[in-house]
Amino acid sequence: MRLASLVVPMLLASPVALAAAPSPYDLASAQRGYAVYAGVCSACHSIRQLTYGDLGGLGLDPDQLHAIAGAHRVGDGVDAAGHALTRPARLSDHLPSPFPSEAAARAANNGALPPDMSRLALTEPGGASYIARLLTGYDAAPPAGQALEPGNYANAAAPGGQIAMPPPLVAADQVRYADGTPATVPQMAHDVASFLDWAAHPHAIARRRLGISVVAYLLLMIVLLYVLKRRIWLNVR
Repeated sequence: MRLASLVVPMLLASPVALAAAPSPYDLASAQRGYAVYAGVCSACHSIRQLTYGDLGGLGLDPDQLHAIAGAHRVGDGVDAAGHALTRPARLSDHLPSPFPSEAAARAANNGALPPDMSRLALTEPGGASYIARLLTGYDAAPPAGQALEPGNYANAAAPGGQIAMPPPLVAADQVRYADGTPATVPQMAHDVASFLDWAAHPHAIARRRLGISVVAYLLLMIVLLYVLKRRIWLNVR
């Protein structure tokens, strides 16, 4: 088991952090979803557009972010003998791919290429709701009259009713939630879909706050300019 899958659940779901971060997303669910990603999905899927620092948008504090980043090691060039060097990840580092190359990813997945999840909630029709349906849509057998391609699995939500990805969420409590939420398969599917929805727009909260600040500043300037205009022209007939 990866170190991250042990560390992450213990760090997530901070009520204080969530209270300080108004958001269009359910950040408690997205935090739990990151635990599902780190403990399950990251074995096959990358999420290259996110840095560890971006995870602060989930409501995590700097200590939590440094602990999550420090649980991973990233490449750091080579030494004088040509041996690869690694170091603990920094907040500026992007979340790593589980495979060194596309060829390695295909070799480990019977020729299928696990997609990068960075913008999956944007590029898949149906977005996060489709992802949740896909994760819970596996069937024991395909519909009558439908044959599965070699290496595929029956999934009612997938195009054509089948998919190359084996069921990733197979049992309750596959991931331990630090906030005590029961980790049922539907709950984990919902939470990781919430995380991927947030990951597709990781800076939406910051942009919204900036927009509110700009609007407030402009309103203040309008009031001040109106008052200034009244003072200047008060005695002019």
